Amino acid sequence: MKYQGDHRDVIFNGHLYILRSRQYSRVVSFPSPQNLFFKKKRAIRRRNGEKIMDNLAIEFTNCPIFLYNQGMIKRHIAKNILRLAKSFPVISLTGPRQSGKTTLVKELFSKKYRYVSLEDLDVRAFANEDPRGFLEEYQKYVIFDEVQNAPDLFSYIQGIVDRDKLPGQFILTGSQNFLLLEKISQSLAGRSAILHLLPLELKEIQDAKISIPSLEEMLVKGFYPRLYEQTIRANEWYANYLKTYIERDIRQIRNVHDLPTFQRFLKMCASRSGQLLDLISLGNDCGISHNTAKAWLNILESSFIVYFLRPHYKNYNKRLVKSPKLYFYDTGLLCSLLEITSSDQLKTHYLRGGIFETYVIGELMKNQYHQLATSSLYFWRDRHGHEVDCVIEKAGELIPLEIKSSKTIASDFFGNLRYWNQLSGVSPDNSYLVYGGKQKQKRSEANVLGWQDVNRIPL
Repeated sequence: MKYQGDHRDVIFNGHLYILRSRQYSRVVSFPSPQNLFFKKKRAIRRRNGEKIMDNLAIEFTNCPIFLYNQGMIKRHIAKNILRLAKSFPVISLTGPRQSGKTTLVKELFSKKYRYVSLEDLDVRAFANEDPRGFLEEYQKYVIFDEVQNAPDLFSYIQGIVDRDKLPGQFILTGSQNFLLLEKISQSLAGRSAILHLLPLELKEIQDAKISIPSLEEMLVKGFYPRLYEQTIRANEWYANYLKTYIERDIRQIRNVHDLPTFQRFLKMCASRSGQLLDLISLGNDCGISHNTAKAWLNILESSFIVYFLRPHYKNYNKRLVKSPKLYFYDTGLLCSLLEITSSDQLKTHYLRGGIFETYVIGELMKNQYHQLATSSLYFWRDRHGHEVDCVIEKAGELIPLEIKSSKTIASDFFGNLRYWNQLSGVSPDNSYLVYGGKQKQKRSEANVLGWQDVNRIPL
């Protein structure tokens, strides 16, 4: 049964009701279809609830509501892509699979540019077998998606952009960072602006007016756009994402023969997110050498699954640890690998603190990449166990950050910040504590921010 009004329709599908407008959708799950009926064409009323007015504000009682955005969520990196396309002949956009690269470049450039996917086998064969003829067909104002599938194109693109000198002539996207960057460094150095699109920032979700019920639900769900633009169960989506990544991308990136061991390795990495990297221990737990563990970590880093936070180099006359810390880019993928499927499960999980730290550092990484910030992120830890979870270096200024998953602020949370500030001479006014609650406070030791306000930390 379907009702169609001037600006929206309502689709009855079992107990799922989709209220559509030109700009966005709301999905409402009702316990019984008999409680919903129509009130004229431009409003819908439920007997024990409020009227749904033209702006589709929904305030129903006694029924669960799950909201998602039908249109594309606006990405903060978009303005930088458009700005650089006016100066550089080639724009190269990399990032993990499903981070929204194709959707974004189509949104930004579709009116003027042709779109060509090099995932298509026929198109790929044409590009690889006859790159010169292929580029005669697509000489300018074209989007090449997953361009790492046709590596010979880069040398020919170099000749074309040097000849034509047109800004924004080619838009390139790719999910395999090291393959793309290797070819760009060889052929397109100085001709291409390289940007990285990661999963959604929390601020992008907030700006889209999408409901975020709780910290734990958000961490389990993660930040891949499709989970917010469609009604998909997160655990099912991540299971398929990992299956595609391992069975397809890993074989393409590197010839990994023992895929079951690689899967175990990936889960072992997940259990270490937010911890110091120990290649020997990681290799021993998976039954592989530390050299193999290092090579496989390079694969995960190249495909934007994990990254490393390096220790800050200033020692202040203290002996410092030299190993980096390992982090996953996305907490939803991390929770999936740890077999955490619900918020209740996460609340009592022994790795909750590490998952929350992964979220906070990940938000800083996303903000840094999307804003093209020039700051650098580190952590600081000495041999006696004093540690600052993150040190932001910005134009010679140091900004320390401590991260606590607790929803209640305790005085001992500030101990490491006090210690490091005394060593470094950094003012508490430039120090931050992010915790699992929601209050913002100005304390004598640091600025306290809730988990929803990570974007307020200056980068």
